[in-house]
This record gives sequence, structure tokens and C-alpha cells, in this order.
Amino acid sequence: QVQLVESGGGLVQAGGSLRLSCAASGRTFSTYDMGWFRQPPGKEREFVAAISWSGASTYYADSVKGRFTISRDNAKNTVYLQMNSLKPEDTAVYYCGLYSPYSGSYDRVDGMDYWGKGTLVTVSS
Repeated sequence: QVQLVESGGGLVQAGGSLRLSCAASGRTFSTYDMGWFRQPPGKEREFVAAISWSGASTYYADSVKGRFTISRDNAKNTVYLQMNSLKPEDTAVYYCGLYSPYSGSYDRVDGMDYWGKGTLVTVSS
């Protein structure tokens, strides 16, 4: 079993920044790719960013490219999402996930083996 716990969400004004963290336990964290998804109010869960097990490769949705940065610290079993220049349309519950070794595509919701419970980010205009 794997436990993923997100933190760092909150209320921020447009143009501001937040840093989300996702702490993992229960599995060898450093051997798995990790990712962030988000679910805006009334919408489906969507891909935000992914990072390879080593941290050498990162991937982003077009909507956040240049504003968000995903990173990881394998010694701390933690993955981060630095969010800058936030916009009201970034308002969502943000979830971290641990990818299945057989996921095939980072932007698929069903590519995840485990999810955290999410943290709410609200961006006011």
C-alpha cells in the first residue's frame, strides 16, 4: 500500500504563488514516476505535470507550462509543485499520484496506481 498526502493549498490572489507538497510512504518512492492532476469545480480531473523517477524528465500541460514547476526529493519521499503567476482558472483541487509502471501516458487519469486525497487551491481575481 501507498499513502500520499498533499499539503500547501490555500487562497491566493491572482498573480501570486503557492508551493504544493506530496509526501509518500509505503513503497520505494524513488523508483516511480509521480504526477499532479487537478479537478476544477464541476469539471473532470485533468493532467497538470509529471516527473520521472529520477527527476531527469518533466512534462507539463500546455495551460501551466512556464508557470508551474514539478520537482522531487527522493531522500524525503516528496514531490513538489511550485505554482507561479496563478490565475483564477487554476482554482481546483490538486491531487498527486503515483504512476503505474504500465501507464503508457502521463496525461491519463487511469495511469495512476495511487492518489492522494487532494488539496484545494483557490485563486481570487
